[in-house]
Amino acid sequence: MNISQAAKLSGLSSKTIRFYEQQGVIGAAVRAENGYRVYSEQQLQQLRFIKRARDLGFSLGQSRELLELLHNPQRRSAEVKARVLDHVDQINQQLEQLTQMRDQLLALSHQCRGDDSADCPILDALSCDRADKEIN
Repeated sequence: MNISQAAKLSGLSSKTIRFYEQQGVIGAAVRAENGYRVYSEQQLQQLRFIKRARDLGFSLGQSRELLELLHNPQRRSAEVKARVLDHVDQINQQLEQLTQMRDQLLALSHQCRGDDSADCPILDALSCDRADKEIN
C-alpha cells in the first residue's frame, strides 16, 4: 500500500508516517520502481499501535519502547504494566497541576468585576511581583 493508503488506514498523516520512518520508529518502506513508498501490513499494524499509544498520551519514545516490547518474545508483562502505571502517575500529576491552575484562574476571575472599567485585578495579579504570592 502507498503512503496515502497507510495514512488513511492508520489515522495518521503522510507527514507523520514519513517522520516516524525517518526517526526509525517503523522500518523504512520499500520503494516501488516509481520511487513511491510501499508499506506492508506489518508496518500498518505498527503505525496503528503507535497512534493508539500516542492517543493515550505516551511520548514518541515511550511508544517506540512499547512497540519494541510488543515484538519482544522475552518481554515480561510486569514491565509493560509498570510503564503504564508510571504513565498513569504522570497523568495524575498533570491533572493535579491543571486543577490548581483552574482554581487559581477561577479565584482571579472572581476578583474581577468584568465590566467596562479598565481596572482589572487579573492583569494586575499577572503583571506584578506579588502575583506569584497571590496566584500561588
